[in-house]
Amino acid sequence: MLVALQIFIVIAAIVLGARIGSIGIGFAGGLGVLLLGLCGVPVSKDGIPFDVVGIIMSVIAAISAMQLAGGLDYLVHVAERVLRKNPKHVTYLAPVVTYLMTLLAGTGHTAFSTLPVIAEVAKEGHVRPSRPLSVAVVASQMAITASPISAAVVFMASLMEPRGVGYIQLLAVLIPATFLSIFPTAFLANRLGRELDEDPVYLERLKKGLVAPPKNHMGKYAPTRESRLSVLIFLVSIVLVMVYATLISDQLGIISNPTLPRNEAIMSLMLGSAAIIIVVCRLKGSEVLNTQVFRSGMSAAVCVMGVAWLGTSLINHYIEQIKGFSGELLAGCPWLLAVVLFLAASLLYSQAGTTKALMPAALAVGVSPLTAVASFTAVSSLFVLPTYPTLLAAVEMDDTGSTRIGKYVFDHPFLIPGVVCIAISVVLGFLFGTVIL
Repeated sequence: MLVALQIFIVIAAIVLGARIGSIGIGFAGGLGVLLLGLCGVPVSKDGIPFDVVGIIMSVIAAISAMQLAGGLDYLVHVAERVLRKNPKHVTYLAPVVTYLMTLLAGTGHTAFSTLPVIAEVAKEGHVRPSRPLSVAVVASQMAITASPISAAVVFMASLMEPRGVGYIQLLAVLIPATFLSIFPTAFLANRLGRELDEDPVYLERLKKGLVAPPKNHMGKYAPTRESRLSVLIFLVSIVLVMVYATLISDQLGIISNPTLPRNEAIMSLMLGSAAIIIVVCRLKGSEVLNTQVFRSGMSAAVCVMGVAWLGTSLINHYIEQIKGFSGELLAGCPWLLAVVLFLAASLLYSQAGTTKALMPAALAVGVSPLTAVASFTAVSSLFVLPTYPTLLAAVEMDDTGSTRIGKYVFDHPFLIPGVVCIAISVVLGFLFGTVIL
């Protein structure tokens, strides 16, 4: 009876957080931890993923400085030029753009700035906007599990290195597995829903004058020296992270017993790059706090802290029972780990939070490194419930009404492409992992 109450508390906290939205997910997670503690579950600060939160905050700080310098506007300008070259193929190009931007930035918040461009280019090419928007949102979420500086990947690397899987090996599996899964998903998405000119909702909105004509802003933007410089500084910092992580890896051992471990190196490099951007581009540090990326990113840090602490507290309390129940089950059907991660992430709304809460337990019950790495991309299922910020933003950006949420909650255009993309990436993860790991 007590176990049922504790599980109910976790689920209720997650549901409450989803209803509040935004930073409220983290608030509700903290409330759930409080109630678990009162119901007999030991609560410890060790359950808080301080490394994960620290990496999120430092990366967001660097991206916010880059945004203040105009770097994100410059990246969006480049993306718009790519998309407008062939608007008929926007369903294939849009997810590549959002994937690459998220891969480099380590956060999906960069997708916000490209979604309106994708919607406009789709209308320009008479393509149903729900098709490129749905795959673009999913691709952005998938890229989190392949980004060299995302908190989820960095934490996963810390779990896998003691098991013989190096940081570069991890990326060598995850990047191609997630990137290649985009294209068959886009092919499928390009065939979902009616053609735009045949959609009754679009025709009705067009008749009422609710659909604005496509806008081309390319001629109005001129990149500044500061915008280009901020992007260059940020990209150099990412390269330095990857090089340093390779040099100190156990596999190469070029630098043994480093005084600056990998996680600390990432955080210091990101904060350092933010400082360099502010100084070189002559910005006011206080204005970083007002950027959209900073507000969204710090909200994400609180959310990860809350939900990861909530999940970890309950799982650690019942870890022995979990080992006994799931050990043989996962040994016989290792792909079930991907299913568990998929379902958990769809509720926890965080790739890093889900990884922190569940992956240590999965490895503790004897899951092989190959299975863990291949299944890892399943934590990208933030699209299942139509309440994630980038998903909602895509719905709002599409004034044609094609990207709409149905009355049954799950009948939205992101679900099928998302499930297909994750399933393909997991299969590819097993294929690449068999060769690389």
